[in-house]
Amino acid sequence: MDKFSLIVVSDETSPVRRYEIRKVLVRNSIIGAALATVLLLGLLVDYVRVRVDNVELDGLREETIARREQVAGFQVKLEGVEERLATLLEFERKVRIIANLPGSAGTGGGEITAVLGGDGDLGAPGAEGGLDEPLDDIPASGRLIQIQLPKEDASVPERVRLLEQAAEYLGEVAEGRSHSLEALVDALEGKRDFLASSPSIWPAKGWLTSRYGNRISPFTGSRQFHAGIDIAGASGTDIVAPARGRVVFAGKRGPLGNAVTIDHGWGVRTQYGHNKELFVKKGDRVERGDRIATLGNSGRSTGPHLHYVVEVNGKTRNPLDYIFD
Repeated sequence: MDKFSLIVVSDETSPVRRYEIRKVLVRNSIIGAALATVLLLGLLVDYVRVRVDNVELDGLREETIARREQVAGFQVKLEGVEERLATLLEFERKVRIIANLPGSAGTGGGEITAVLGGDGDLGAPGAEGGLDEPLDDIPASGRLIQIQLPKEDASVPERVRLLEQAAEYLGEVAEGRSHSLEALVDALEGKRDFLASSPSIWPAKGWLTSRYGNRISPFTGSRQFHAGIDIAGASGTDIVAPARGRVVFAGKRGPLGNAVTIDHGWGVRTQYGHNKELFVKKGDRVERGDRIATLGNSGRSTGPHLHYVVEVNGKTRNPLDYIFD
C-alpha cells in the first residue's frame, strides 16, 4: 500500500473519521524534520563556538593591549638608557679634552695635540701631572649612540625584535664605556695639578647668546669667525676663574674693552672681554671660582655680556668643550 490510514474516534456517539496519508509524504516529513534538527544542532554548535571564540578573542585583545603597553613602557625606558649613555659619553669626551687625553674627537671637537709647558710652576712637560707619559693604550671615546627604535604603528613582534636588538647594542656600548672610563680614571691619576689648571666651569651666569664658529657680525652684517662664546647677563654679574692660573693681562684691550687673560699652564689660556670692573692685576694667581671681574659693556659691544675665549697652544678652541654642565 502507498498510503497510511489514520482513524480518529472522538467518542462513542461521534462518527468515525478516516484519513489517508501518503507514505512518501510521511517519509519526506520525517527526513525534513531530521534535517532541520541536524541544521539546528549545527547552528547551535556554531553559536556556542562563536561565543567561545569571542571570549577568547576579547582575552587576546586585552592581552595584546597589555603587551603593547609593556613594549611601549620598555621602549621609553630604553630611550632613557640611550639618553643617559649619550650624556655619559659626552661627559667622557669633555674630560678627555680637558685632560688632553686621546679620544676627545669621538663626538666632535678638535683632535688632541701636545701641549706646551706653562710659566713657572703651573706645569711643564715632565713635571708631576704633566703629559709626557705614553697614553696610546687608552681607548678612544666612542661616537654618538644611534639605535633603531620601532615606530608606534609597528606590530608587537617587530617592536620586540627591534627593542631586543637595541638593548643588546646598548649593553655592548655600556660595556665599552665601562672599560674606557676605567682607563680614563687610570690616566687621570697623578694629574691633579693639571686638572686643577684646566678650565671646566662656566665663567659667569647668564645666557649663551653667541657660539664659537662662523656667524654674522652684529656690526658689519658680514660673515665672520667668532673665536669664543658670548654670555649675556645683568651688568655687574660676577665673572670667576674657571681654573687655577696666573693673570698675564688685566686692562684695556681695544674692542674687548676691559679685558683679563689668564695663563693656566700647559699651553692653555683663557680670555675675558667687555668687563665692567676688574678685580685682578697682572701677576695675580687665582684658583677656580675666584672672582676676577664683573660682566659689563666696555669696548665694542652691543650690550652687557662676557666674551669668553679658550686657547690651547695659541689656537682657539670651542669653550663649550671645556665646560661641564
